[in-house]
Amino acid sequence: MKSSVIIPVRYESTRFQGKPLAKIKGKTMIQHVYERASKSREADKIIVATDDERIYKEVKNFGGEVKMTSKAHASGTDRVAEVAKDLECNFIVNLQGDEPLIDPSLIDDSLSFLKGNKEIKVCTFKKHISDHDQIHDPNVVKVVVDGNGFAIYFSRFPIPFPKGEKEEKISYYKHIGLYTFEREFLLEFSNLPPSPLEKAEGLEQLRILENGYKIKVLDTEYDPISVDIPDDIKRVEEAMNLRYK
Repeated sequence: MKSSVIIPVRYESTRFQGKPLAKIKGKTMIQHVYERASKSREADKIIVATDDERIYKEVKNFGGEVKMTSKAHASGTDRVAEVAKDLECNFIVNLQGDEPLIDPSLIDDSLSFLKGNKEIKVCTFKKHISDHDQIHDPNVVKVVVDGNGFAIYFSRFPIPFPKGEKEEKISYYKHIGLYTFEREFLLEFSNLPPSPLEKAEGLEQLRILENGYKIKVLDTEYDPISVDIPDDIKRVEEAMNLRYK
């Protein structure tokens, strides 16, 4: 069973234009993400999906595989699906292009899980929130799961709401936004119209739940440092100094 990691990236960004090409310790961010993903033992292919010639040329320059996609896509998943439809493989990992410290074991764990559980079509990750400020941060997506580890709901707001209970006694979980799909399900998902909850929260994974499908949520201790604004570059470099010195 073959697997591909697809990294959707675009140049335009409201808070940080051109961030895939931002330099981090001498390399562009997209090169860091690509090289981290390449350490996966389970993935057979790593591909960058972009609509920008500058990013395309950069990936070619460092020896990576890259595909040009339509500029009309509303989401990274749609960009991933465009590339996936022409691939001969069983599983697709949708890896965010703004996580230069991504742990390749997440890729391996998710692929191993789907390969061993053929009835499950998509999985992702959650991490226990220990920083109280993150509970109320709308940029940190929270997830609640059922007794079998399937997602009940994702939200930018604190879930569950602590009615009659102290917040400190409730376990909150951050959603880690790496998705691994059975390829055919990814293509089906990308053809579904945006759903009401998805539009309300700005979270496309809710489209899966609203259409009656399940998302398996695996546990991890990986805590991402995503690059959303230029100041995040310094945080990533400091983390690299600690991890890789």
